[in-house]
Amino acid sequence: MFTVIGERINTTLKKVRAATADRDADYIKDDVQKQEAAGATYIDVNAGARIGHEEEDMIWLLSVIQDTTQLPLCLDSPDPAILEMAYGMVKQAPLINSISLEKDRFDPMIKYLKGKECRVIALCMDDSGMPKSVDDIFNRAKTLVTELENIGFKRHDIFIDPLIQPMSVAAENGTIVMNAVERIMTELKGVHTTGGLSNISYGLPQRKMVNRVFLAMMMARGYDSAIMDPMDREIMAVLKTADMIKGNDNFCMNYIKGVRAGTIVG
Repeated sequence: MFTVIGERINTTLKKVRAATADRDADYIKDDVQKQEAAGATYIDVNAGARIGHEEEDMIWLLSVIQDTTQLPLCLDSPDPAILEMAYGMVKQAPLINSISLEKDRFDPMIKYLKGKECRVIALCMDDSGMPKSVDDIFNRAKTLVTELENIGFKRHDIFIDPLIQPMSVAAENGTIVMNAVERIMTELKGVHTTGGLSNISYGLPQRKMVNRVFLAMMMARGYDSAIMDPMDREIMAVLKTADMIKGNDNFCMNYIKGVRAGTIVG
């Protein structure tokens, strides 16, 4: 099944930042409940936007969210100290976002992740910058998988983020990441692929249409997770339909249920 990492509890978003600053628990609870109802698998929690307040904001958000849902959480921070604190608060094994091959990030994160009961998102970024080719993405993915396996992670707990880059920057960005996903899923069997889906449409008009078409094309290459907005009904309809066409929906029952519920319309 496709893993939907609900991206909406992120203090870079103005309404979430305001609700967090004001300790407006009702706003956060309502949003989380709506993400869960829409089909989120994980709720991503990022409290990093209010400089100097990340720890207290993360503590508050985790308390509110875990009183609201039984869904597992994706803990999203570049700071291992924040992740350590958050890991101690969660009620079930989280998804940790993220590790990369950048030395300043890799070394502390490997030390932090060793022995943890969790899953992890691994970014195909190193000290040379963003990947520029399929080989760049794949070679970094292979290194990340090897390093994570060396500290005890199983492949099914590793989510490779190939780093989706905007089509508005370079015409080849879509095909590079699609080809990289296909290669990762073929040659590194057992791992997952994920990432910020909407990066592809940055700078373009009608972004939601771009995101929907891109999701279907990525899923055809093996993409099996995304950091995305589950409250976009149309993209969730695309997801369920594509999952059915890929053969992941026995007797098309989830698709049929979606049609009957009115969440998949022609």
